[in-house]
Amino acid sequence: MPRVALVTYDPRPEPSRDADLPVLVRALREAGADADAVCWDDAGADWAAYDLAVIRSTWDYSWRAAEFTAWTERCGRLTRLANPPGVVRWNTDKRYVGDLAAAGVPVVPTRYAAPGETAGLPDDHEYVVKPTSGAGARYAARYTPEQHDTAVRHLARMHAEGLTAMIQPYMRSIDTGGERALQFFGGELLHASRKRAVLSPGTAFDADKVAHPGLERWTPTPAELAVARDALAAVPDAPDLLYARVDLVDGEGGAPRVMELELVEPNLFLFLHPESVPVVAAAILAAAR
Repeated sequence: MPRVALVTYDPRPEPSRDADLPVLVRALREAGADADAVCWDDAGADWAAYDLAVIRSTWDYSWRAAEFTAWTERCGRLTRLANPPGVVRWNTDKRYVGDLAAAGVPVVPTRYAAPGETAGLPDDHEYVVKPTSGAGARYAARYTPEQHDTAVRHLARMHAEGLTAMIQPYMRSIDTGGERALQFFGGELLHASRKRAVLSPGTAFDADKVAHPGLERWTPTPAELAVARDALAAVPDAPDLLYARVDLVDGEGGAPRVMELELVEPNLFLFLHPESVPVVAAAILAAAR
């Protein structure tokens, strides 16, 4: 019987926000695996006792990026980790968007400003400022040129905390067409979803935000599938990916562009796509064997 660890985090005192976790543990057990949900920073966890550890909802990692990537290296030496440590390390730093662009993948135009560097904020269009290490719109906000001083204070706060900023044009197509998330598992399209815009005008960068507003099922277009597959093909060690989520928005002329590539702990939204539960369980079981 293969042993599988579904890796999560401990959000105490709040209950876990990963509604899919107990569903997936149960599905794996019913499929013949010995499955457990294990916190990534549990000092007592015996990772070597598992045939496979699947990162599922380590949703505090962006606050502890160095500690988390060090854990992936340790865990990867003790058992098979999905996704692999090298992929995780690459994907935890959103400067990978530049790597995708260099590989010819259509992405949202992005500039970076590390601590000590001048950002050069736009003065002719609305834009977004966010950190290269972040999740759930943490430390992200949108600004108009008239809000320059507020954006400068936002950058100063991030730089003071050692965070590199990324500056992107606000893709206004999100307000009408939303953001699409294409989920892949075992190299095949699993399902897709669409959500409304996360960043509202005037919302402070350090305010709590709803990460997936208005989530609904979505059927991806051929163009969206093509861009998503091109993005995945550009990932280092792409053949070793067990799962991936490609987040897309429309650029000029309606052509899809990659907003983000989620290879660490993407929410699978199985509650929205219950038919995908046995597919995911079977892919994890096959990887464990």
